[in-house]
Amino acid sequence: MADLRKLALSTGGGDAPGLNAVIRAATIAAIERGWECYGIREGYNGLLQPERFPTGGLIPLTRDSVRGITHLGGTILGTTNRGNPLRFPTLVNGQAGEVDRTDELVARIEACGLDALIAIGGDSSMAIADVLGQKGVRVVGVPKTIDNDLEQTVVTFGFDTAVAFATECLDRLHSTAQAHQRVIVVEVMGRNVGWIALNAGVAGTAHVILIPEIPYDLTRVAAALQARFARGRHYALMVVAEGARPIDGAVVARAAEAGHAEKLGGVGEQVAEQLRALTAFDLRTVTLGHLLRGGTPTSFDRLLSLRFGAAAVRALADGHTGVMVALDPPTVKHVPFAEVSGRLKRVPLDSDTMVTAREIGICFGD
Repeated sequence: MADLRKLALSTGGGDAPGLNAVIRAATIAAIERGWECYGIREGYNGLLQPERFPTGGLIPLTRDSVRGITHLGGTILGTTNRGNPLRFPTLVNGQAGEVDRTDELVARIEACGLDALIAIGGDSSMAIADVLGQKGVRVVGVPKTIDNDLEQTVVTFGFDTAVAFATECLDRLHSTAQAHQRVIVVEVMGRNVGWIALNAGVAGTAHVILIPEIPYDLTRVAAALQARFARGRHYALMVVAEGARPIDGAVVARAAEAGHAEKLGGVGEQVAEQLRALTAFDLRTVTLGHLLRGGTPTSFDRLLSLRFGAAAVRALADGHTGVMVALDPPTVKHVPFAEVSGRLKRVPLDSDTMVTAREIGICFGD
């Protein structure tokens, strides 16, 4: 694309291991094509609130600035889940509210002379990118989320690292649970899907896994645990996805703030309290929370992130826009935002991992 000379990168939503690897690959691939590359600070806040950044809301990305960052967690650009330009938080007459600032964002992109945008993020980021594309911005998305809940890609980067860490935690908890003859309830992230809970739970030899895709009945969970103890196995591990809910109840969440999605969390403690009323087990809870987001990406996530970053630049160079790069082994393809935005990739209940889990005796509370 001969007229593409100035590229911007944005990282939005929750952080995930591999973000810096995407930034490095995209930056170098762009420079190799003779393009200038810039990073937008904190999602789109660098353009919408440039006064907040004394050194500038738009920073040059060079070979030097992206050197040695592939293995680093987080993002050198910063990120936010409170600056959605479709629902930007604002105060009107002292009242909290939300406004659509996408037209202003498009104008700022044009004023800065940016020819194209690579939007790196999850479902909300892809929805924003879709709107920007419809308003004339040349844009390609890169799927990032530890939750693995984006359609049309086999996996998102950050997921493998989160599962690996959760599995390591379960490995450690086995010994202490067995030593004290306890049931330990481990709550993991994942929002409205159970990919982390399922994969880590199976890999980490959990005995009960509760996921959003299967509303649970705690009487069945209690019965499964009691049967295990009756067989002489006087300890157990439970993995609970933060979005899991009982068959007659709702997810545990705090009210959403303006411009921000509701915060899930607390279901692990709720499950433990309810099991205490049903059984005589000694129960403990562990919430892994943001530990799953941090740290060094696995080699799988590093490689996937580098491939995604290079593929996003390649897509722009080939004239594509309004698409997201996606893993379709053995290649990386690109798919229209319309096939991704507003959709949620849930755990298929007939997947081989689910079938395997049931065949080795894991209880899902159903």
